[in-house]
Amino acid sequence: MEISISNQQNITLAPDVLVQELSGESVLLNLNSEEYFGLDEVGSRMLSVLTGSASIQEASDRLLEEYEVEPEKLHQDLIELIENMVDHDLVTVSPA
Repeated sequence: MEISISNQQNITLAPDVLVQELSGESVLLNLNSEEYFGLDEVGSRMLSVLTGSASIQEASDRLLEEYEVEPEKLHQDLIELIENMVDHDLVTVSPA
């Protein structure tokens, strides 16, 4: 499913998703589909910053301060993570 994501939107966990952090990594459980999903340390940090920020742009700016990465690469990785998580009903994308 192709979705349009802008930097002004924000990300929230879907209501039926549980998250458990384990040694810096995260396991997400979609209670509706009963599927588990794993995120490594970087993916876990991205999700944490995304869900704790007012917008995707704010999350991107915060992550750029933490990681040595080209802004375009970080943005691409964030969008891919968001799209993947939306496809599995783990997060919702809404206006900021």
